Amino acid sequence: MKNFSLYTLLLAGMMGFAACDADRDSNPTLQEPTQFVLNTPAYVNSVYDLTSSSSVELTCSQPDFGYTAPTIYSVEVSLSESFGESVELDTKYTTAKMAVDANEMAVAFTNLQLSNGKVEADFPVTDAMYIRVKASLTATSGTISSITSNVIKLPTVFSEFALPAVKLPTKLYLIGAFSSWDWGKSPEMIPTVDGTTGTFWRMVYLPANSGFKFNTATAWDGGEKGFAAATVVDNNSASPYDDGGNIGVTKGGWYLVVIRSAVNGRNIDYTVELNKPEVWLIGGCTTDGKWDELMDGWMFSVPETADDYFVSPAFAQDAPEGPRAYVKIDGYDWWKSEFMVFDKKLTYRGAGGDLDRIATKAGQKMYLNFTNDTGKIE
Repeated sequence: MKNFSLYTLLLAGMMGFAACDADRDSNPTLQEPTQFVLNTPAYVNSVYDLTSSSSVELTCSQPDFGYTAPTIYSVEVSLSESFGESVELDTKYTTAKMAVDANEMAVAFTNLQLSNGKVEADFPVTDAMYIRVKASLTATSGTISSITSNVIKLPTVFSEFALPAVKLPTKLYLIGAFSSWDWGKSPEMIPTVDGTTGTFWRMVYLPANSGFKFNTATAWDGGEKGFAAATVVDNNSASPYDDGGNIGVTKGGWYLVVIRSAVNGRNIDYTVELNKPEVWLIGGCTTDGKWDELMDGWMFSVPETADDYFVSPAFAQDAPEGPRAYVKIDGYDWWKSEFMVFDKKLTYRGAGGDLDRIATKAGQKMYLNFTNDTGKIE
């Protein structure tokens, strides 16, 4: 009986110890690491050619967070040991041995050089670069703890200019009070023919004392431009003003809004023209079928409201190849900003090819609604 009791006690004790161990394993204790070392590469005094290399190898110690858990390593680079200005590379690593993408480093190196006063013409550049690594303990809720390593110096880093060429926008969209500040209702601007000049136009009704902005996307993504981001040219007595960052107009009514873009270094400069809302006819339907621009007597009437039609003069004669309508943009031939009505829809030539033709009769008129891009000929 005593032997059985002793055996029972020993068994109970072993189970108790096992329970304690299991409890410790299921409830690990976080400790903040005090040391985290980024190793100096063996070939630190070599030239690091970021243009020709595929990667730069970095190794570091594994910080002790008190238990085994996923650790994420982030690489930061700077031109100064103090890291007064730095760039954190996008790629993250899960091991203490990292093959850091050389092109990613070159892009960061280039941006830092530009911030330090260099321009594209100064490249290629050879300079020192400083590196440190941040190790973060993560969970589904986010970062639990992190530690930053020591700083190492690569004395000689070489790189060509690593940023992609700045390109003119291929699309622009307007948003404002006229579209209830709703990107889903915001019109796309029309590019001039070939779509490579960075010049866009749109006929828009702007309410009095209201504003608008423009963007390359239909989103509030930080790329939207307003009064401070453009040179505003008033060709229609709009009396533009800074409407809380928007391009405001004092006078309400129709405007031919023209936006021109130009590359300036690493930036794009925008000019916004507020022009008179002039729409013109040209071609076979006019008197003697002339093809002169801005002919007297062949401009459309302008409506007073946003939902009414621009109306052409009556066609002077039958035209087997139909009328052609356009807005005139300074510096461009008329056909680079032409449009036509097909099946009651307003179709812009934009960056596309020549438009189809519709035969018309003398006495007919063309009606255009630029708010909903509809029209008719009757």
